[in-house]
Amino acid sequence: MRAPDFWQRPGGIAPVLLSPLAALYAAATARRVARIGWRAPVPVLCCGNPTVGGSGKTPLALDLGARLAARGQAVAFLSRGYGGWVRGPVRVDPARHDAAAVGDEALLLATLAPTYVAPDRAAAARVAVADGAQVLVMDDGLQNATLIQDFAFLVIDGTVGFGNGRVIPAGPLREPVAAAAERCRAAVMIGGDATGAAILLPPDLPVLAADLEPGPEIAALAGQPVVAFAGIGRPEKFFAMLRAAGAMVAACHAFPDHHPYAARDLRPLLAEAERLGARPVTTPKDAVRLPAALRDAVSVQGVRLAWRDPSGIAAVLREVPR
Repeated sequence: MRAPDFWQRPGGIAPVLLSPLAALYAAATARRVARIGWRAPVPVLCCGNPTVGGSGKTPLALDLGARLAARGQAVAFLSRGYGGWVRGPVRVDPARHDAAAVGDEALLLATLAPTYVAPDRAAAARVAVADGAQVLVMDDGLQNATLIQDFAFLVIDGTVGFGNGRVIPAGPLREPVAAAAERCRAAVMIGGDATGAAILLPPDLPVLAADLEPGPEIAALAGQPVVAFAGIGRPEKFFAMLRAAGAMVAACHAFPDHHPYAARDLRPLLAEAERLGARPVTTPKDAVRLPAALRDAVSVQGVRLAWRDPSGIAAVLREVPR
């Protein structure tokens, strides 16, 4: 599903007409998050956002998980398993689970640490703790009240910010910014704040700045023609990253977020790449959704989170009990 264009523009008649529905949506979210969830016996961190769509939550979760593991804690990730049919709670096993079963994000998280899938985060947390987890990191779930969150991070895509600042369906917000920010320990602004989103945050909420940078494998693409494709929240971010890193993007193709690729999607792209003398390239999140028989024909370019001031996130994580 493509977001309406008016979600990113202030003014207009459509948001006004939809404001009564937006008020109902916001009220329903407020009632849901007001419920008291299960208190886990270990710290719970959440990487969430107030808007629909991708903002960098999974890269942040991976970064936090790696930092916590580096100090000797047994980390486990919790994921809704968006796009997968498994309801859980279940521990992700990449040897037998694919993206159709547990979703693409869960498979990426499972490459770093044990990952548990369930729409009910408390149910997943109970299994993870029973398996020995000493700290839990939630990928998404800021509006999920089944599990009490000790350290929530408000993730913001600096390029688009909060859109028109209205709640679904009048805008892209799952809840008002102030309501979401009130439950967070810090905000994480990924990329430059192009829309002035930080102004809408509480003045006492720390704003940690970070960027998404290509992984080291980008060196092999510098100066090389590529046919890029992606089915993520904002595919254009991936294409722009490739260009900025020196890849020659001969063609690019955007698919819907979490698109379940079939051979009929891939074969035309592979044929185009061969015709242009280019290398087909996509994101790790897309790669796990490719047909297994064609996966090796596509190069994968990952991203990593780079903090502009690493001392900021280090200070927050020092508050997490060991």
